[in-house]
Amino acid sequence: MDLENVRIGLVSVSDRASKGIYEDQGIPALEEWIGRALRNPVDWERRLIPDESEQISEALIELVDEVQCDLVLTTGGTGPAVRDVTPDATLAVADREMPGFGEQMRQISLRFVPTAILSRQVAVIRKRALIVNLPGQPKAIAETLGGLPDLDPPAHGIFAAIPYCIQLLEGPYLETDPEVCKAFRPKSARRAL
Repeated sequence: MDLENVRIGLVSVSDRASKGIYEDQGIPALEEWIGRALRNPVDWERRLIPDESEQISEALIELVDEVQCDLVLTTGGTGPAVRDVTPDATLAVADREMPGFGEQMRQISLRFVPTAILSRQVAVIRKRALIVNLPGQPKAIAETLGGLPDLDPPAHGIFAAIPYCIQLLEGPYLETDPEVCKAFRPKSARRAL
């Protein structure tokens, strides 16, 4: 089976990184993890922007409406601080909410820190694209995407559900490397390799 190209938008939201005060770690962490997890060829669209609601919304609209990304992942700006506006800007451009993603990310992070309850991460659908807010730290990005399979009971990462979600949105069929992340689909939705 020929693997379809997937277009993925990566948006790092950080006042200081966008000004060059320090190097952004969010986009490289996302790209590294997804690059290992997906077998499909990926066309990356990267954006590094400040914690400004209007700029975040504009970037999300551009990536979905104009660039036609199938998946957009943001990192940073999801806490309760005054400047943390990524979830608000994401909800402002949403057609529908996907609350299970945020719930699961908080469940994973709560295994490590009690302040994970302060996270406001959301996931939404805009047109035929999935937009997901991820945490800002590379370790937390990997944990929420891949889960915690070695714990008892294991905590499923959110990426296991993303290929089927994209498929339901009539996007490309995403094939994962099961050593990194085993995608879940009902039998009726699986394609033969």
